Amino acid sequence: MIEDPLHPRTMDPGRWPSRRLLLRAGAGAMAAPFGLGISASQAWAPGPGAPFNPGPLCSPIAAVGPTTPLRPVKLAWNATAICTAAAPLAKEQGIFAKHGLDVDFVNFGGATEALLEAIATGKADAGIGMALRWLKPLEQGFDVKITAGLHGGCLRLLADKASGITDIPSLKGKTIAISDQASPAKYFFSLQLAKAGIDPDSGVDWRQYPADLLNLAVQKGEAQALADGDPRTWIWLKDERFTEVATNLSGDYADRTCCVVAVRGSLLRNDRPVAAALTRAILEGGHAVHENPAAAAKAFSGYGGKGSVEDLAAMLRNQQHGDSPVGGRLKQQLALYGDELKLVNVLKRSTDTAKFAERIYADVLG
Repeated sequence: MIEDPLHPRTMDPGRWPSRRLLLRAGAGAMAAPFGLGISASQAWAPGPGAPFNPGPLCSPIAAVGPTTPLRPVKLAWNATAICTAAAPLAKEQGIFAKHGLDVDFVNFGGATEALLEAIATGKADAGIGMALRWLKPLEQGFDVKITAGLHGGCLRLLADKASGITDIPSLKGKTIAISDQASPAKYFFSLQLAKAGIDPDSGVDWRQYPADLLNLAVQKGEAQALADGDPRTWIWLKDERFTEVATNLSGDYADRTCCVVAVRGSLLRNDRPVAAALTRAILEGGHAVHENPAAAAKAFSGYGGKGSVEDLAAMLRNQQHGDSPVGGRLKQQLALYGDELKLVNVLKRSTDTAKFAERIYADVLG
């Protein structure tokens, strides 16, 4: 595996880049688009195997300039998904502005396929979403490219303690409540069932309910387990009836990204520096979430996020917001997801996943 120098597992905690260095790096990243003659290669780009580079030692204000007009950008996101907290935090802390961007959020509270379609059709310039939800549409040819991984963790499978379910194999023959038949949670835990030798189609019963009622389905005995994402699952776990069976940080997935940043193809072709600046700003926002989950929770709650600020901060600490893979490491993870989705008949068996990962990824940070 190619190591990311900003990955908390491979970096000496004493060498974790300071907030000041990250902001300086972001300033350098935007210098080229604003004609200051600084190349993208001089700016911060946590590429695979490369040492941390703080970029030109200039202040964000000096790089962009107090009178430089900000570039309007539309960012699609789901304001009910805590895993997108990097976006509101980047806006609240002025990170987007430091990168020369005036970001307007386009909220998609429903299926994230609609969010991806909005990017592909130009209704938004970029978006944050789950890799497992987007890989199938990308296989079908959506004009969207993934530019970075954002974080790991946010999917959970909970079970009624009285059901006797303690691990993935003990789900055999049980009913699992889900929000929809193509949800990332269903896809992910289907993969776990398949790896445990259980046919995810016939070995369990996936039963669909409105997302906010999954816990009630278990409480009423209509299902023995549920699979969904934070913040709902984290809040439901506070109910002593439930036990956490697995998450998408369990086992081999401990350092696998789940949410990604994606940019519309036409923006990459016509205004690549803006795509690069936006990607850098979101990654900086993600590392800010890692450094200060309480501030991120407060920012997210201001956009209608469910749960108390304390609960939201605890969720963010439980997720992995210090790991944002790019380059070869991200392509490797996308290919792995592709291989796994072929096992459960989501992607076509004929898809060459290495070539697929290469096709859907765009390196804007190099």
